[in-house]
Amino acid sequence: LFLSWLLETDRDHPQGKSTARKALKSKLFISSKAIEKSRELVKKKEPVVAKVPEKTKDGKKINEIEATSSSLFFNYNTNLGPPYYVLLDTNFINFSIQNKLEIVSSMLSCLYAKCIPCITDCVMGELEKMGRTYRVALKIIKDPRFQRLTCMHKGTYADDCLVERITQHKCYIVATCDRDLKRRIRRVPGVPIMYIHKHKYSIERLPEAFGAPSM
Repeated sequence: LFLSWLLETDRDHPQGKSTARKALKSKLFISSKAIEKSRELVKKKEPVVAKVPEKTKDGKKINEIEATSSSLFFNYNTNLGPPYYVLLDTNFINFSIQNKLEIVSSMLSCLYAKCIPCITDCVMGELEKMGRTYRVALKIIKDPRFQRLTCMHKGTYADDCLVERITQHKCYIVATCDRDLKRRIRRVPGVPIMYIHKHKYSIERLPEAFGAPSM
């Protein structure tokens, strides 16, 4: 229909030949471009292949192993040194108050070196949720000698936050009295654990702690 209309216009109006031809060329150019684009899209679409785990020649699966930190010499962490940065758990603060232990001075007598207690936002949130009975603990951790660490995760569950932090940065000592959390930390090599034993601070997996009471 479009071609027949163009022929009629050429016969009746000789001056309109050039305009009709231009319109025809533009129409054909647009249609050819559309066909080319559709062909390119068809070529780009590749069949989706499910990822198959790599296997050896014997047919055994290859397991990916996490790279060990460069700061570890076997299980000894070379990043640890004075001043020691100590991540405090909620129950460690509460047990320190019950045993009448001043946190900074007790850490100093345990490690014979300067210690900087670190409080994460989730530990602060847990203490705030516990109510007015733990207002003494909140007052203690607001001391300017304590360093505040910001958390990027949602919620106020401290155990997952502490484990994730020590796996990423092996420059901390974790102070906790929670058995489950201790078990999780022991799976991470090179991270010492501080706890309360016989009304004193003690530490495991740190040979330099000469002030720690022997078990």
